[in-house]
Amino acid sequence: MPTHHLFTTGGEAAADIAARIAAILADAIAARGVASIAVSGGRSPRPVLEALSGVDLDWGKVVVTLVDERWVAPDSPDSNERLVRETLLQGAAAAARFVPMKNDAADAYAGQSAVEAAFAQLPWPLDIILLGMGDDGHTASLFPEGTELAEGLVSKALTIAATPPVAPHQRMSLTAHGILQSRHIFLQISGAGKKAVYDRALAGGAVEELPIRLALLQDAVPVEVWIAEG
Repeated sequence: MPTHHLFTTGGEAAADIAARIAAILADAIAARGVASIAVSGGRSPRPVLEALSGVDLDWGKVVVTLVDERWVAPDSPDSNERLVRETLLQGAAAAARFVPMKNDAADAYAGQSAVEAAFAQLPWPLDIILLGMGDDGHTASLFPEGTELAEGLVSKALTIAATPPVAPHQRMSLTAHGILQSRHIFLQISGAGKKAVYDRALAGGAVEELPIRLALLQDAVPVEVWIAEG
């Protein structure tokens, strides 16, 4: 079962997540000389990344990458890379090595092999994978009823190109296998709506229905969940 951290506000949760991430990254640097984290995009991670950027770490020994990415230009408002560069990779944290999920290929499917090759060079298992969860129970870019969902759940590749059923833009995403190649999985959710989806996912059922279950209903990797009321 996941470990739960309960907070009244998203800001309180974000500060606690950042502190927990910083401690694990510091321990990883001390133990192995390198630390690694894959982060999600969206509104919820923004305060976490902003808080983390101010932490006193040997950032030159930290590798940062993404859980998923929209196949858009890195300066697009929809780019997760842009979010990470504007929030986390500031000040001393700019010394971290960032590995993007987007390249110059015409589309995500054409670019996937190069992304996979780049990700194969990361220091697996990653120390932390920070997930988010959509209202439909998707995580990374593994969407219910997504054309690539079945492959994303069973593939031994680390990454997969995908087209969401509804959301815009092709995506590049970690597979279920990639997500589980980690020492710690963190999940951040807020609000009553997502809490209800989370409770339903945790109660059990098909991963295909609520893909977040791929992380919640396994015991190979410890999972910590931060839940904010609003």
